[in-house]
Amino acid sequence: MAALLGFVFLVLFARYFKLWLRAFFSGVRVWPWTLVFMSLRKVNPSVIVDSKIMAVQAGLRPVNTDQMEAHYLAGGNVRNITRALIAAERASIDLDWDTAAAIDLAGRNVLEAVQTSVDPKVIDCPDPRRHGRNTLDGVAKDGIQLKARARVTVRTNIQQLVGGATEETVIARVGEGIVSAIGSSATHKAVLADPVLIAKAVLAKGLDSQTAYEIVSIDIADIDVGDNVGARLQADQAEADMRIARAKAEERRAMAVANEQVQRAVTQENQAKVVLAEAEIPLAMADAFRRGGLRADEDGNVRESKLHAGNGQASAGA
Repeated sequence: MAALLGFVFLVLFARYFKLWLRAFFSGVRVWPWTLVFMSLRKVNPSVIVDSKIMAVQAGLRPVNTDQMEAHYLAGGNVRNITRALIAAERASIDLDWDTAAAIDLAGRNVLEAVQTSVDPKVIDCPDPRRHGRNTLDGVAKDGIQLKARARVTVRTNIQQLVGGATEETVIARVGEGIVSAIGSSATHKAVLADPVLIAKAVLAKGLDSQTAYEIVSIDIADIDVGDNVGARLQADQAEADMRIARAKAEERRAMAVANEQVQRAVTQENQAKVVLAEAEIPLAMADAFRRGGLRADEDGNVRESKLHAGNGQASAGA
């Protein structure tokens, strides 16, 4: 059994002999059985050994092999982290293995982050490829619209790379700051005369707080005059006021027409009362004739009866 195990070990060791020999002459102390156990743990020994060789040749502090294996088994990119540590060491950036591993497992490219920290990158604000817009539109207090484009220079903030806001947040904040700065300007001429005022106002707000980037500078690449928004709003307000006035005039006209109809109805009602009153006159005269209060003389004129008149005078005397 011992001979069989020894034969199996020799076969496996022969597979990685060249790798161990290269590590040995590179100054990396890796035991032969360590490579065999790596393969049994589903760890690629070439990745670990190559990373340790790069670290030793670059003069980095020794990294524990178990840490590399654990990061490899967690799905991390060991070679990328090693390159990032070398780049950070050359650029005098404080970056250790644990921080780099956390950044890598968080889904960030740690090597690109270190490179961006050394060589800042430029972000277009707004970015037409992401937002479909070419300018940031703001309206000054005098009602004139200004269309601006900015270029933001940023570098990576290694300490806030894990959990910090992304590039999208930086673009949104800068865009909001530029629009706000234009809106707070008294006239559009002041902005056109000195666009640096916008950049200074935006930088003073600390827009890179809690983000994975540090804003180095904000440069206004282009600024153009747009529409006269104030005049258009005034015209729209005047049109709305005119429509309101027309509606009120129509309301008053309708009320006048309704009042006229009411007066006509009252007039017709009064005329009906007159007709009714006139219709009662013949009835009253007929009743007077029957009672003898009225009589007709020879000429056909209707006169009050004397008997009725005497009765009336007697009644009055009494």
